Amino acid sequence: MELRNNGTAPEPAISIPAEVSKRKPYWYKHWQIYSMVLPGLIYFILFKYIPLTGVIIAFQDYNVFNGIFGSKLVGLKHFYNLFTYPEFLRVLKNTLLISIYQIVLGFPAPIALAMLMNEVRRMFFKRTVQTILYLPHFLSWVIVGGLVINFLSPSSGMVNDILRWMGKEPVFFMQEPGYFRSIVVISAIWKEVGWGTIIYLAALAGINPELYEAAEVDGAGKLKQAFSITLPSLLPTIMVLLLLRVGNVLDLGFEQIYMLLNPLVTETGEIIDTYIYRIGLLGGQYSYTTAIGLFKSLVGVILVVGANQLSKKTTGNSIY
Repeated sequence: MELRNNGTAPEPAISIPAEVSKRKPYWYKHWQIYSMVLPGLIYFILFKYIPLTGVIIAFQDYNVFNGIFGSKLVGLKHFYNLFTYPEFLRVLKNTLLISIYQIVLGFPAPIALAMLMNEVRRMFFKRTVQTILYLPHFLSWVIVGGLVINFLSPSSGMVNDILRWMGKEPVFFMQEPGYFRSIVVISAIWKEVGWGTIIYLAALAGINPELYEAAEVDGAGKLKQAFSITLPSLLPTIMVLLLLRVGNVLDLGFEQIYMLLNPLVTETGEIIDTYIYRIGLLGGQYSYTTAIGLFKSLVGVILVVGANQLSKKTTGNSIY
């Protein structure tokens, strides 16, 4: 055995397995994927999570000059006012009614439209119809609201022109409280129904064609195939989208209602979002409207969790 210069025997080399030496954290090996997630993560941190600290003003008599840390704490005062102000209860009722109408009438609309379009075999006609139906989604509510008002105008609107042709008197649709909710629901369906079909058409494309062939051999018609094959195959997608929609039951969107609302239909048309704009931003009641926003968020969380558990037990489909 050779001796080193210091007269000692050489130490045997320690062999390290290759897989141990190459073992690295998962995120380190796939940093490219995580770098794609980073912009979205930063967005949610900056604009979703950090602003959550501002909900403290719901428990204060917030004053813009004193700031969050200098305003007086009042506890649940503003939450108590939510359920004692008749005006808020009226707005809450309007929001719930319009939202329920949109779920009952608007949610099935893209499902039915996707199933009908899936039966079209002429691709040119199908693509043309899809383009026409998708187009309103890309228009702002400023444009769509103007179109709705013009269509329903008592002097030059197309709808009232048809009524005159039928020998009837023109109707002031936009000034009648009884028509406002129907106008909101129908205009929302017209604007978004085409865009909503995209997800369902993608789900329909994943259904095995052999299922339909077997059903035809057994003598099942188109209607029977729709209820026995198409709808059960779409059920997971339907349930996920329905659960997400239920969570936004108090969040109808500000733009549409604001464009169509006028003083004559405020009693039946004002919703929580326009109420917050009027009372909070224009009226300066920041603490009260923050309490309303926090109430909306809590209701949404409760509805999503409850509906998710109910869906998991009844259909086996859930979002988590």
